[in-house]
Amino acid sequence: MSYKYIICLAALWVLAACGRKKTPKQQEIVRNIRQLHEVIPENIAERLAYMADNNGMMEDSIPMLATALRYFYQQEDNTPQWSDNGTATASADSMLHLVLHAMDAGLLPACYHAGALTAAMQQVRTDSTSRKDAALWAKVDVMMTDAFMKMASHLHFGAAPRDSVTLRRDSAFTDTTLANLLQQALQQKSIAAVLGSLEPAHEGYAALKQGLLAFRERYKGLTRDTLPDVYTDTAAYRQQVLNRLVQAAFVDTTGRYGDTTLLKQGVKAFQQAFNLYPDGIAGKKTREFLNRSLYDWEVQVALNLDRWRKLPDTLPDRYLIVNIPAYDLQVVDSGAVVLHSRVIVGTPRNRTPLLNSRMTNFVMFPYWRVPYSIVFREMLPAIRRNINYLAEKNLEVIDRHGNAVDPYTIDWTKLGRGHFPYVLRQMDGEDNSLGIMKFNFMNRYSVYLHDTNNRSLFRNSYRALSHGCVRVQQWDSLAMYLVKDDTLRHMRDSVRTWLAFQEKKQVNFTRRLPIYIRYFTTVAKDDNRLVFYEDIYGEDEALRKQMGF
Repeated sequence: MSYKYIICLAALWVLAACGRKKTPKQQEIVRNIRQLHEVIPENIAERLAYMADNNGMMEDSIPMLATALRYFYQQEDNTPQWSDNGTATASADSMLHLVLHAMDAGLLPACYHAGALTAAMQQVRTDSTSRKDAALWAKVDVMMTDAFMKMASHLHFGAAPRDSVTLRRDSAFTDTTLANLLQQALQQKSIAAVLGSLEPAHEGYAALKQGLLAFRERYKGLTRDTLPDVYTDTAAYRQQVLNRLVQAAFVDTTGRYGDTTLLKQGVKAFQQAFNLYPDGIAGKKTREFLNRSLYDWEVQVALNLDRWRKLPDTLPDRYLIVNIPAYDLQVVDSGAVVLHSRVIVGTPRNRTPLLNSRMTNFVMFPYWRVPYSIVFREMLPAIRRNINYLAEKNLEVIDRHGNAVDPYTIDWTKLGRGHFPYVLRQMDGEDNSLGIMKFNFMNRYSVYLHDTNNRSLFRNSYRALSHGCVRVQQWDSLAMYLVKDDTLRHMRDSVRTWLAFQEKKQVNFTRRLPIYIRYFTTVAKDDNRLVFYEDIYGEDEALRKQMGF
């Protein structure tokens, strides 16, 4: 072997050694337990340095709030915060309890080092040698601190990334704020109270948490068999469904195995409990719900708790909120729901967007200016097949100067996305798709709230049927609410008169109404009963992946 080859090998070994991250000590046993207070800080400093070189992670590969941890321990001279002379403090016990029960608040225990902390705490409680292990206590200390800071952030801002409709001005605490919160909690021995104070104060959020506990209490410990995916109306399959309903406590078969109506009654009871159409038939959707585990239902609640955390600490005195999966609109005034209405929302292909805005006016007997997306996707092909489609849909063709154009003078085969110098406008009246009234608010999606000419659709249980706008069943009550404070012009009487005479009017109001369109697939009723809605847009599935469930 040549001398130059040996030198190259040595150089490569040195470079490799320099590139390796120094792993923190896994064990350092002190002779006297009172020495821990001197040795633990060295191990904490070593761990913080390791995190800095390891993308903010420790051995359990869970990302840490590295900069906040370094800032906090710098203020505390790396002294341990969660133990004293080989014994975990009451604050540590409290923090571990919150970590292990994080799902009570819709959070994932694994995000807060649940496995590593449980193992380490068990070790120091049962093994006298481990109680003298400065390295182990340092690991516990850093993980406990990270768990507190992370949970504080998630309870206040949400665990999912900030989205386009998040109303909080900030999306994270500063390192200083996190350090101050932890110092306060440790000094006052109030870990749970400090963390609890960071949660939303909204009644809907608190009710959802209580509903989760009640739901879990009812269904925990129940055994469950999985139904086959393929439906076969056989005696064997019906017995499987019946057995599953018995397991879920929806059927009591005691002395009633020969009752032919038992299965249908049980299916109906289950469908009513889980907000399905109660037809008593174990169809595809009912089977999917019967096959879901308790954990799946808990995760659905957790996702919606996180959506609540994206709202501000306080909402306006009065506002309108549309919940898309519930097909529901509410107007809240001074904390009370003063108006409630069924709505129709966009199809999964033409989704109603989530947004924040303010309602500025409403228009009576409006025209409908057809969006170009609908023109090109649906109307233009129909017009080419039969030009009478325009008359059937009460549509007129308007040129760029605002003039009506005879559709028979247009060569429709030459029009398309690249060339369409017209607007299709549906004339006002009962046949107009917008119905009698349209409610306007600023948004970049060109959507609005409106009446409809097909009001029978409000009877449907599945109401994701529009092109993206929100159709409101109680449009007249909403209009009366919006002008209720305008007494100088006797506005309510005026609006009623204009409606009676079918006058085309725009009513502006200076006190604009905040409007929020949101996506909650679980809500809680006054009796702590949870109501689940279908994830019509697949938003739950996407959020579940983001949150790591």
